[in-house]
Order: sequence, then structure tokens, then C-alpha cells
Amino acid sequence: MRGAVGWAAALVVAATAAAADFGTPGGPAPANVAAIAEVLRRDAYDLELLISYGTSKGGSAGHLALAIRDQAPGDDLVYSANFYADRDPRHAKDHYTGELMVRIPKMEYLYGTASSLDDKASFGLDFGEAYKRSVIGVRVHGVPAAEKEALAAFFRRINDDYRARAKGTEYHDREVKYDYLRLNCAKTIGSGFRYGAGYSELEIAGTVVLPAVTKVVAAANANIPTEMAMKLLKAWNARGYGLDVVLYRKYEGSTWVDPHEEEKVAFKDLPNRFPSVLSRDFRKEQGRYEDPDNLFAMYLLHNLGKYAVRVNGGTQRLEIDTVKAPMPYPKAVELAAASARSDSDNFRRRLPFRPEGTEIGADGR
Repeated sequence: MRGAVGWAAALVVAATAAAADFGTPGGPAPANVAAIAEVLRRDAYDLELLISYGTSKGGSAGHLALAIRDQAPGDDLVYSANFYADRDPRHAKDHYTGELMVRIPKMEYLYGTASSLDDKASFGLDFGEAYKRSVIGVRVHGVPAAEKEALAAFFRRINDDYRARAKGTEYHDREVKYDYLRLNCAKTIGSGFRYGAGYSELEIAGTVVLPAVTKVVAAANANIPTEMAMKLLKAWNARGYGLDVVLYRKYEGSTWVDPHEEEKVAFKDLPNRFPSVLSRDFRKEQGRYEDPDNLFAMYLLHNLGKYAVRVNGGTQRLEIDTVKAPMPYPKAVELAAASARSDSDNFRRRLPFRPEGTEIGADGR
């Protein structure tokens, strides 16, 4: 009887997948996810910082998560701050709120169409990110095992503090719950390195927020994913760790519309913008960034690039469409900084010119 029930359940799952479109929840995932993951895992990286693009019309900040190698069977485990773990009863009704730092196998996080986390997990956030937006993976080589274990332990502690409604910790002065301005994705990942892995030099904004601070002031002092990523790259280089980058390109054909969003827009029609630093570009509508800090980040990540992965909608398979040699970090920084300064000056002059730097993903790489 048990075997018959299992077979019946398998038929239901198969029928659901067949009925749903590719690139939507319940639909088929790319057939060769495991094979591409195996190719990428031939490189002996230890961590992968996952920087998700923004999906709003302005220069939105995107999202930041961290994958630790080999913490899931045959895969890395992603630690990602849960946007809905904010104690809002409206979020608890429709979204998973059991953890502040959700833990998801990396290929599920990027390309999954079903969630192992919970039935209320959010497509395009907790799983299937690449159907909604591009994701940059900064892979870190040479990280000691003790550091990886310390990071995982700290994220477990955040979840314990969240469940206990702890207040006044060394990493956050208020109740431990998600807060877009005060305890967001960038702050949780940065705190993992500062307080878990001992990166005492890593600057984290807003550990203590005074009661009189307004929302405007809090926003100006919030931790931003790309800015935190740049700080971490610098810290990793100082420790002698190797760095390279994988660009997981957005699948441009997803017809899924998130039923919980007020504005009903299919994933394929959402903006897919490099996540802006807090600059004069931040509220800019779709168009080219001109701030030197944004240009530097885009150029640096291009210079460190090794692979680009895309979903072929025709074959419904993943493809590695670019392989190149990443620059050493010091050279990548030097070239990115010089090009960003020059190009930003030329953008301000409003005269035609050929940019010196190349944005990540702009030339197929």
C-alpha cells in the first residue's frame, strides 16, 4: 500500500510539472542542473557570495546571500535573510517565517521550481532566483574550514535569537527580526563575517540606531548589498584568498506573476538592474549608471569574471556561455578604479565617448 501511495504521489507531481510553464513554480526545472553544477564545482572554491540584481524601476539595492560549500548533499547551502521574517501578521499568512536566515541548496536557490524549505516559500526569492533576476556569484578560494564552520554557527545563532525574540545583541540593538533598513540581508551577511568569523575590521552600518533617527537618516545609513560585497572582496584579498566570479543570467521568458505583489508584472517584464550602491544613481529610472562607485563595482566584477551561465529557453537546459581567465584582484581593482573615474567624468560631460570599462554581463561576459 505504501508503494502504491508513493507512486500515486509521484504521478501527481509529474502531472503538475507538465501542466505548469517552464520557469514557473511547479514547472520543469532545467534538465541538466546537476551536470552544470558539477562542472562549476570542479573549481575548489569554499564560499560564494550571491549578489542578486534589483527588480524595481529605480536603482534598487537587490539582495545578498552567502553559499557555503558542501553543506548540502552534493551542493552548497545558501544562507539568505528572510524578507518576511519581520513579525508582520500579513506576511506570516502567506509566506514562510520560521527562520530569519533561511537555508537553501544553491541550485534550488538559483534554478529550483519547487522548494524544499516550505510550502509558503517565495518563488524568485527563496527558490528560482534566476527566473526573476540575474545573480552574481563571487567565489572565494582558500577559506579555512574553521571560518566556514564559524559562519554557519553564527547564522544558526541568528535563527535562535529570532525565535527567542532576543534584543540588544552585539550585532543588533533591537529585536532580532528582519528590518529592511536596520537588519537586512547585507547586515546579516556582514555580521556573520564580523562577529562569527572574526573580521573585526569589517565596517557594518547601524549596529546601534538612536530612537530619534528618522527613516530618511536610517536609509542613508543602511547596509547596501553591493557596498557590503565590495568590503568583503577587499577583506578576502587581504587574507590571501582567491576570487573569481560566475554570472547566473536571468531567464528572460518566465510568465510567472507573484500573486502577493500589488503590481502584477510577469517576471520576464521586471527590470533586471545591477544592484546600486547608495549614490546619486540609486533612485534613477532604468538607464545607464554614471556614479563612479557603481561603475567601479560593475567593472571590478567583470574583471574577476570566469563563467557566465544562462538558461536556454528553447532546449530548457543550462549552458555555460562564457569562460574566461579572471584577473588577479589587485589588477582588477586598479583597472576598474581608473576606468570608473574616467567614464564617470565623461558621462557628466554628456558628450559621445567610448567607455573604458566593461560592465559585468554587458559584452556577454
